[in-house]
Amino acid sequence: MPRLITVAAAQLGPIQKAENRQSVVGRMIALMDAAHAQGATFVVYPELALTTFFPRWYHEDRAAADSWFEAAMPGPATQPLFDKAKALGMAMSFGYAELTPDGHHFNTSILVDRKGNIAAKYRKVHLPGHVEFDPERTHQHLEKRYFEPGDLGFPVWRFEDGLVGMAICNDRRWPETYRVMGLQGVEMVVLGFNTPSVNSQRAGEGMADRLFHHRLSVQAGAYQNATWVVAVAKAGTEDGHHLMGGTLIVDPNGKIVGEIDHEADGVLVHACDLDETRFGKDTIFDFARHRRVEHYGLITERTGVGAPLGR
Repeated sequence: MPRLITVAAAQLGPIQKAENRQSVVGRMIALMDAAHAQGATFVVYPELALTTFFPRWYHEDRAAADSWFEAAMPGPATQPLFDKAKALGMAMSFGYAELTPDGHHFNTSILVDRKGNIAAKYRKVHLPGHVEFDPERTHQHLEKRYFEPGDLGFPVWRFEDGLVGMAICNDRRWPETYRVMGLQGVEMVVLGFNTPSVNSQRAGEGMADRLFHHRLSVQAGAYQNATWVVAVAKAGTEDGHHLMGGTLIVDPNGKIVGEIDHEADGVLVHACDLDETRFGKDTIFDFARHRRVEHYGLITERTGVGAPLGR
């Protein structure tokens, strides 16, 4: 019998700076209801699902950004989302800005089981952008100012009768993200993203190119590790700043099986057979038979480009 996870990629349209958590959670609950009505048992929301994409705003005092962070999860504003998931028997994943009890700041995503319990946590590893205000950019991307690099690595968890991993936004562009999870047998990677539709350092790289690179990265990661990937956008224009869509589900052969074609709130539901990962894992990407780790040393020895090894 197939091992099916009926997953809903729950895209959020724009969240304006003035919109409060209660309003956003109400939208997330409405998407959960829509997903449940279509037979989904696992709903995946975007990166920083509870707020606008605040790293576009520069605060000279770093602590002034703390209002965007969650000191507890669930907290008073998010508890209704957990209660709804438990009532419907839905698992879920969503991203948020995490402020730890000892004062650390992370871009975080969680897995929540059908009983409303947090089963796993991931913190974004590959932070893009910059630390200080950059007048040369068309818009700011200050993730390196407001977040610390994730300290939990890329674990995979037994979740919903499968092996599930998490990633966030820029992580999807790095092959190491998928391969570390692939080496743990991952069968589904869930990731949320908030991606500006124009490159802040290259105005000619617009939405068509950004969507191309997005699909390329996700499809390659899925194919090269024989895993499902569920990639979920926050999209549309937030306070004059446009985020692209591109919410999609990719199968273990790297094929897009569904994609949302708009930038508003909406769900994409697909029944994912985790056993479809077996063929790739047992043949061309049978790592135990085919990998040659003795030749891969530079991947962990170097961060930047160094001297070539050949003569």
